[in-house]
Amino acid sequence: MTTIASLLPALRRPALMLAVAGALFASQTAVPSAHAQSSDGARTSAQPKAKAPSKAKAKAASSKKKRSAGKTAGAADTTKKRPVGSLGPSSGDRHLAFRGTGSDLDSLWPPAMPAALPGSILPAKRIIAYYGNPRSVRMGILGEFAPDEMLRKLDAEVAEWKRLDPQHPAQPALHLIAVVAAGDKGFDGKYRNRMDSTLIEKVYGWAKSRNAIMFVDVQVGLSTLQDELPRLERFLKRPDVHLGIDPEFSMKDGTRPGKKIGTYDAADINYASRYLAELVDKYKLPPKVLVIHRFTQRGVTNAKSIRLDPKVQIVMHMDGFGPPYLKRDSYYSYIKKEPVQFAGWKQFTKAKNDKPRTSREEILRLWPQPLYIQIQ
Repeated sequence: MTTIASLLPALRRPALMLAVAGALFASQTAVPSAHAQSSDGARTSAQPKAKAPSKAKAKAASSKKKRSAGKTAGAADTTKKRPVGSLGPSSGDRHLAFRGTGSDLDSLWPPAMPAALPGSILPAKRIIAYYGNPRSVRMGILGEFAPDEMLRKLDAEVAEWKRLDPQHPAQPALHLIAVVAAGDKGFDGKYRNRMDSTLIEKVYGWAKSRNAIMFVDVQVGLSTLQDELPRLERFLKRPDVHLGIDPEFSMKDGTRPGKKIGTYDAADINYASRYLAELVDKYKLPPKVLVIHRFTQRGVTNAKSIRLDPKVQIVMHMDGFGPPYLKRDSYYSYIKKEPVQFAGWKQFTKAKNDKPRTSREEILRLWPQPLYIQIQ
């Protein structure tokens, strides 16, 4: 059976490029400076020569003029130092996704949110997650290498993040695509394949061997979250298992996955959040993490209507690939502009996807600072 993995290379790049095009068109040029420039031109006068002032008056006038000029020059210097950022390929270190480059959006973060409950992972830690499916080498690093090698790579990645930002201890994670969007409709016409419990338990065992948490990720195809999430309750009721949902493969109009980019509305995200919150209450669990993939404007609609619950920590995760400036453009447009709760960032390991890769140091310069890093 063909999986959606074979469609991803043809889908992700055009979708990401088209999604960012609007943002680039609107804001490719540098943000105008907030201060107005002024200059002194040559002055001429046709007035008759006035009577020379006394020496005392002349000295007082000269002193006043110097004080006035000093104040003017000081004000001009202050405004000239205000940072001016931009988007697009020429933005460099002035990119508006970075903190302190002149974006008014900086002040939106962190957004208002419930206080973290005991046992919450965020914001105290940063989650470092290896993503994919062991049955596919193309869907992510989770299936690209033998388990032992993959876990050694995860150990090294976690160590690097710990070194760079000891204030946010790195929490290792394995992020399994447990419901995979498919290119054929299957027995029930839903265009998705559900992974069997044997595979999910195997990945869970790998996670336990590294004291890692686990995510089960859902690509519903023509199914719904209401149909898929209850089938994963046996795993989600565990305190170290969390949830990811992928709007890209939520095909509300009946289109086959891979033909276009899907979408979730705030109502879908609120359902997933309520479902997790009910599990927290039912099984007396620590708060759950809910990761939502996003790399287009319509990937998540009505984001302002997403409701927060202290029992569920929502991560809006910047998906997609491309050169660093393009990924930062997406981060600015779909994460920074529409605050929900926490932010995430996708890193691809293959040069054909991220060329060059965004460095960890550059990721740490982003504002909001991503507290979930997904490596595919």
